[in-house]
Amino acid sequence: MTTTILRPETGRSTLPFVDQYHPDRPLEVNFYRPESYRPEDPVIIVQHGMLRNGDEYRDFWIPASEKHRLLIVAPTFPDAQFPMAESYNNGLILDESAGLVREKQDWLYGVPARVLAALQAGGVTTQKQARLYGHSAGGQFSHRLLATQDHGIFSDVVAANPGWYTLPDLTRKFPEGMGGIGLDETQLARWFAYPMHIFAGDQDIDEADPNLPDQPEAFAQGPSRYKRAYFVYDFAKKQAQSLGMPFNWKLIDVAGVGHDGAAMSRAAAAYWFEGRIPPASELVFEEATNL
Repeated sequence: MTTTILRPETGRSTLPFVDQYHPDRPLEVNFYRPESYRPEDPVIIVQHGMLRNGDEYRDFWIPASEKHRLLIVAPTFPDAQFPMAESYNNGLILDESAGLVREKQDWLYGVPARVLAALQAGGVTTQKQARLYGHSAGGQFSHRLLATQDHGIFSDVVAANPGWYTLPDLTRKFPEGMGGIGLDETQLARWFAYPMHIFAGDQDIDEADPNLPDQPEAFAQGPSRYKRAYFVYDFAKKQAQSLGMPFNWKLIDVAGVGHDGAAMSRAAAAYWFEGRIPPASELVFEEATNL
């Protein structure tokens, strides 16, 4: 198969991308490339929320891109080609109509790595690793990617405000846990050892949010996104200790922020490139929910 090449222009751009394992499901990638960007500078892959608004999530990162010379890469998975949570948040792992687990090469979580490879092939970046940030549904996508994939291409991963979590537990079936899809303790130990960062807005506490996942397995993790973040972190820490596995996750409170993709993007950028979580006065610019 011909190697895919991506070569975004300076500034905002959007390019089509046909993944080799999903040729009938075209997607697009939204970019921001500052004029000062050089191939050795960092690459940030940004996973959008349930609105499939990669262009907006790309724009949330533009100030950080200009300040820190970052290439912003926001794959967009259109709802028409990737409908509902099963086809995005849950990574196309299960073919529910047939009651089957798809071949691992067909899991959607491999797409970000192939997008990075296309940028490398286009000479846009010489970086071997990217940073991965996902908010809301994108936070679900990002942490499930770590649970199921080789994460060697990611130097850092932030899962911000996911609606609920896949638990690091092989006895529970996916997506509640890691069971039933061919994973074993090797993958479990690898996930525990990875320094995954869960970013939890301490105002993401709306228990009546119509977009909050409401299946029984989700509510078992808590009544709000904020409480679910603490649940999964505590569950994972105890699970790793009981299995004698190293545990390197971090749970980061983002004070004064609710379910706000723009504010959480600013928090992640400052954490990565300035070593701090700014106060809410620097993060929240308007009352808006970004899914």
